[in-house]
Amino acid sequence: MSENIKSGQSVVAEVRNGAVWITLNRPAALNAITPDMVAGITAALARADDPAIKAVVLMGSGRAFCAGADLKYVNSATQDGVTAASRFLDSVLDMMARLENCPRPVIAAVNGLALAGGLELVLCCDLVIAARSAKLGDAHANFGLLPGGGSSVRLPRKIGPTRAKYLLFTGDFMPADDLVACGLVNEVVDDAELTAAVERLVAKLGAKSSLVLRRMKALVADGLEQPKDVALRLELLASEVHAHSHDMKEGLAAFEQKRKPSFIGR
Repeated sequence: MSENIKSGQSVVAEVRNGAVWITLNRPAALNAITPDMVAGITAALARADDPAIKAVVLMGSGRAFCAGADLKYVNSATQDGVTAASRFLDSVLDMMARLENCPRPVIAAVNGLALAGGLELVLCCDLVIAARSAKLGDAHANFGLLPGGGSSVRLPRKIGPTRAKYLLFTGDFMPADDLVACGLVNEVVDDAELTAAVERLVAKLGAKSSLVLRRMKALVADGLEQPKDVALRLELLASEVHAHSHDMKEGLAAFEQKRKPSFIGR
């Protein structure tokens, strides 16, 4: 059973099997980011606040995941003055933050190219499944641009400063297979298997407590920004609060009774 979400012409979104599937839908432009696309992604992400939603999937239509910002639009916005370009960048940053801070696990299903702003979208996702033909790169340097969606900040945190500088400085496109070892990509599958692989992952997450997934995601994010001893104390406090939840009690009861748990996200 699926439910369509109104999200604009350049983004197609639906709820399917407990997940919000967001498809960037400008295939002729390699799904380059425009203001309409930013608004569409933002609108679709709002659906993830529903406790019934277990995951969000972000993918691209056609030959690419996303080739970055639409440089034709950026050029015209720049010609119109600083205000138009600045407004667009602000909206992109807000959308990226919403994606990164989404309360549900976010999966990037990367087909084809994920470059510049496309890579920045990937960096805001929790898990990355890529087609074997996929290539990822920063690419800003190829056009005399600086990152504006967070790659100079998130990429070093994800893969380390040395690898990040190589991608940032050279603008090279790296095969997805080469990015598994450094932790940017979780799994690479044959192109024809990409959607099925993501569906399997969605089903696996769907069997878990959405409350547990949300709290785990928050603990990881908070822990990365805190000293180790502080992060450990936060984890302990969260565990003490979580002990009062229905889902923890249900999980323990299901274990004792040798049955599958029935989680409700509370």
